[in-house]
Amino acid sequence: QVQLVESGGGLVQAGASLRLSCAASGLTFSTYTMGWFRQAPGKEREFAAAINWRTGTPYYAESVKGRFTISRDNAKKTVFLQMNSLKPEDTAVYYCAADGPYVTRMVRDAAAYDYWGQGTQVTVAS
Repeated sequence: QVQLVESGGGLVQAGASLRLSCAASGLTFSTYTMGWFRQAPGKEREFAAAINWRTGTPYYAESVKGRFTISRDNAKKTVFLQMNSLKPEDTAVYYCAADGPYVTRMVRDAAAYDYWGQGTQVTVAS
C-alpha cells in the first residue's frame, strides 16, 4: 500500500520560511517523479513544484520560482519543499504526489499523478 505523509506545515509571518517533507512508503521511490501541489480555500488545486525521478531536474510554477526549492533524498524516500520569503497568498493546503514509475513527462497536471498525501496546512499571516 502506497503512503505519502506530509509534515512541516504551520502558521508563520510573511517573509518567514518553512520546510515541508513528504515521506513515501510502498513504492520504489527513486522511480517516481514527485510533485508538490497546493489548494487555497475556494480555489482549485494548483501545481507548485516537481522533481524528475531520473535527472533530479526541478520544475516550478512561476508564482513560486526563486522562493521555493524542491529536493529529494532517495535513500530516505523523502521529498522536500523549502519555502522562503513566504507571502499571504502562499496560504494553502500543500499536497505531495507521485507520478510513475519511469515517466518521461514532467507534468503540471494533477490528474497525471498516481498517489497523493493527505496534505499539510501552511498559513502565512500578513
